[in-house]
Amino acid sequence: MTTRIWHPFTQHGLGEPIPEIARAEGAVLYKTDGTPIIDAISSWWVQTHGHCHPDIVAAIQAQSAELDQMIFAGWTHGPAQHLAEGLGEFLPDSLDHIFFSDSGSTAVEVALKMALGFWHNQNIARRRILVMEHSYHGDTIGAMSIGARGVFNQAYAPLLFDVGTIPFPEASKEEDMAAALRAFCQDSDNPPAALIVEPLVLGAGGMKIYSPELLRQLHDICYEHDVLFIADEVMTGWGRTGTVFACEQAGISPDILCMAKGLTGGVIPLAVTAATKPIYDAHYSQDRSKMFFHSSSFTANPVACAAAGANLKIWREEPVQERIDAIIARHEAFAARLHNRSNISAVRQCGTILAFEIDDSSGDYMSSLGPELLRFFRERNVLLRPLGNTVYVMPPYCIRPEELDQVYSVIEEAIDHF
Repeated sequence: MTTRIWHPFTQHGLGEPIPEIARAEGAVLYKTDGTPIIDAISSWWVQTHGHCHPDIVAAIQAQSAELDQMIFAGWTHGPAQHLAEGLGEFLPDSLDHIFFSDSGSTAVEVALKMALGFWHNQNIARRRILVMEHSYHGDTIGAMSIGARGVFNQAYAPLLFDVGTIPFPEASKEEDMAAALRAFCQDSDNPPAALIVEPLVLGAGGMKIYSPELLRQLHDICYEHDVLFIADEVMTGWGRTGTVFACEQAGISPDILCMAKGLTGGVIPLAVTAATKPIYDAHYSQDRSKMFFHSSSFTANPVACAAAGANLKIWREEPVQERIDAIIARHEAFAARLHNRSNISAVRQCGTILAFEIDDSSGDYMSSLGPELLRFFRERNVLLRPLGNTVYVMPPYCIRPEELDQVYSVIEEAIDHF
């Protein structure tokens, strides 16, 4: 089939087939010929409660017939107001200002601009952003600048700004991370404005996992040196790590928190950057030049806000945490089986995320194993999208035990095959 579509993260020159999906329900996608595909990565980490959840569908239908879109600069509407208030039940009390945008990348861009504006509006020269090695925060210019440099962004290097990078806390080298952060924080010639991290799990960087204790250490060092702490919970938020937000496990409250993906249950684009009162107050003035200069045409789209409101209702009324805990337990049992395999390494788990590497000499995102594994899983009707030779499972919380067992079975078959 010929097509005019240019797909993301797809090398069309390889001639790989691109299956067409006609409908979806729960944890299953259905091709146009009716073939069921188990969605084992939540359709790129967004689906939480499953495809076409009736409450979210109903909220979208009802809202689109009443108020579909309106300008949000200087105007407001009920779905946004209700959502902002509802988020207060899930966020730390200190994050009491909600700024809407459209995607994870834009939520991060907003956070960076908030942090820089916080210092600029106080006439304090702090412009350096600190990041963690192997990070990925999105594909817009600011988000790429604070991500790991490499194949993802090497063509766009002239557009990217410089950052300070602290090492990922590899086992037995955790102190290197803390020492590097302290050194940056104590640099009086170029004091940092903020540190941004993916809490507990670095997603596109290879599902690298570190402990809540180390996350808290990062936060505490920033707090000690008056450096803003930004938590990018775009992927880790809404239950992926076992709690609603990963920061909960470290007992910390960031200055700024980014969320997207699961905010609407993964159904429709919407993002939030939540900030503390001091961040907001730095932009609050009679001086119009100090306003927060950011927006997009679809900021706080009413239909998306209604979908997110339905997501909060599901969290309140359905046994979402029980479903998460069940996946965690099944992952733990499967991980125990994997530890006996000789051709894989670094079996690890954080909440509903399970990952490991199939041994390969290149061992990175461009590993030749990646396309072969993708093809292997696709041919067995399971949607898994390895990060090079890193295989991971991140299912929607509604996945049934027999569906998850089928995913595990196909993974073991792949380990044997490769």
